[in-house]
Amino acid sequence: MIVYLASKKEFLEDLFSGQIETIIFDIFKKVLMKSVSSSEKLSWRNSLERMYKILSDEKIPENASIAVEYQIPMTSKRIDLIIAGKNEKKENILIIVELKQWEKVEKTDKDAIVKTYIANAMREVVHPSYQAWSYKSLLEDFNLSIRVKNIQVKPCVYLHNYLPDNQINNNFYNEYIKKAPLFFKSDAKKLKNFILENIVYPDDEKILEIIENSKLAPSKNLADTLVSLIQGNQEFIMIDEQKLVYEKVINITNKNKIDNKKSVIIVEGGPGTGKSVVAINLLVSTIQKGLLSRYVTKNAAPRAVYEAKLSGTLKKSQISNLFTGSGSFVNNEENDYDLLIVDEAHRLNEKSGLFQSIGENQIKEIIHAAKTTVFFIDEDQRVTLKDIGTKDEIKKWANALNAQVIEMELESQFRCNGSDGYIAWLDNVLQIRPTANYTLEGIDYDFKVFDNPNDLKEAIIEKNTKGTNARIVAGYCWDWISKRADLKSECDIKIGEFEMKWNLAKDGSLWIMKPTSINEAGCIHTCQGLEIEYIGVIIGPDLIVRDGKVITRPEKRAKTDASLKGYKTLYKKNPQLAKETADKIIKNTYKTLMSRGSKGCYIFCVDEETLAYFKDRVGLK
Repeated sequence: MIVYLASKKEFLEDLFSGQIETIIFDIFKKVLMKSVSSSEKLSWRNSLERMYKILSDEKIPENASIAVEYQIPMTSKRIDLIIAGKNEKKENILIIVELKQWEKVEKTDKDAIVKTYIANAMREVVHPSYQAWSYKSLLEDFNLSIRVKNIQVKPCVYLHNYLPDNQINNNFYNEYIKKAPLFFKSDAKKLKNFILENIVYPDDEKILEIIENSKLAPSKNLADTLVSLIQGNQEFIMIDEQKLVYEKVINITNKNKIDNKKSVIIVEGGPGTGKSVVAINLLVSTIQKGLLSRYVTKNAAPRAVYEAKLSGTLKKSQISNLFTGSGSFVNNEENDYDLLIVDEAHRLNEKSGLFQSIGENQIKEIIHAAKTTVFFIDEDQRVTLKDIGTKDEIKKWANALNAQVIEMELESQFRCNGSDGYIAWLDNVLQIRPTANYTLEGIDYDFKVFDNPNDLKEAIIEKNTKGTNARIVAGYCWDWISKRADLKSECDIKIGEFEMKWNLAKDGSLWIMKPTSINEAGCIHTCQGLEIEYIGVIIGPDLIVRDGKVITRPEKRAKTDASLKGYKTLYKKNPQLAKETADKIIKNTYKTLMSRGSKGCYIFCVDEETLAYFKDRVGLK
């Protein structure tokens, strides 16, 4: 999605007007439906004005195209500046220019990581050459027109306030500087020549408009690429804070192995921010380096899917040594592992075992068992009363076990079509927290509300038959009666003429990847921690809306659902706490279900007033 698009001539005129930041800001609010800070507005003026002299050269065609703030498809990341035209061979060229106002940088010993002054402190960030190159890679991965038309993408960095000092341009970073060259304060002429070398003729095909309207390539699915990752292939280009988290964990793990010290790294991130991608990349990298590491999650579904994908490529014993449940560390000696990678850490329980009667505390036992532990967490995805995974709980046990605590955050959105706005809208519409996103206006995500569940099912089946991975899930408000041998032909979910079974016991945690499972409904327990392209969600009677207020009703949950087990006991002791906890769990459950789809979410609500509420909030009547 392009915020500002103009010819070179028009762009220079807007720059000359002295109002470039206001012009872009007004379009930004209209296109992306959000605002920016005054400092970002100022950066537009300061950085773009530095491009005036460079682009004023008459040899650069006046009808070359200029894009400012291009949002990369399927992500929330934006490219500062793109120049489009044709080279000497009449090939279509895009030049990506990452603009930086930095004046000082310190080298680090981490791959593609530097330190610079941001937000009133020296902080670690990715090297700008890595950043520009990674944006190029994402653009090539997601935009079909770039592949079909063989468009050449050339990334570079313009540090217009910076003089070379053997820090940012240190040989340590040469791999990435070769991919995206650096241009400094004194390099305006060199940058101009770089542009002239690549853009000789105008953008007569309007390539940026073609790219803007291009079909998107299917996004990579972590489970489907797991085998390739294990074999040492690079499947996902980690960007910005993903790369920062990855390198930080690798660095600390290596140091702790040598120094025999203990660290706990807490990484917060909402749905689709790449927690599992970073986690799996950490697993692959560390085992290839001979470190003893494991991927840990309480959720059986992702473990089962990953193990099934690896079946036939590794021995069963090797696979089981890679992935494990969160209750596996009760009897471990201290520091048995170099690294434990805990995904979906918000789902950790206190006790382990089938009857939740073994051990003292899973968080304590995991930290005890490893020199370095990284917890990937989203407290808004705690969906049962037994979930104890909070930052405070992790920090409590880390301090008790004398472990250094490091907190980091993943912010970039890679699911829900890269729309931060959709996730913010979910928070608002489910009344989890107030946000500025009251409607879906301007949000590029396929969200539909259906009047009956049969139409929803047909739409999801149609998506699935067209090569798109799509499934139906529901709030756990219907008993799982088909599990019984004498009732296995019965349907569990019945809404008028609509009937559907819960996912069959024989598929269990592998429901989401079985071809026949399009005819069965999944629930929070079989899809959390995984993603598909389109998700159909049936909102049951446990969440209704009355006079604009979202009301949760734990009593409407199925008897066979253990998510709220213990609610009645807690209610007798502390009714207010019980209500607040159940309210949070039910809302979190639907937020999690409604954010499983990378491209779209279709919903049906059992309750009519609730259905009308969602229609209104989407913009339908």
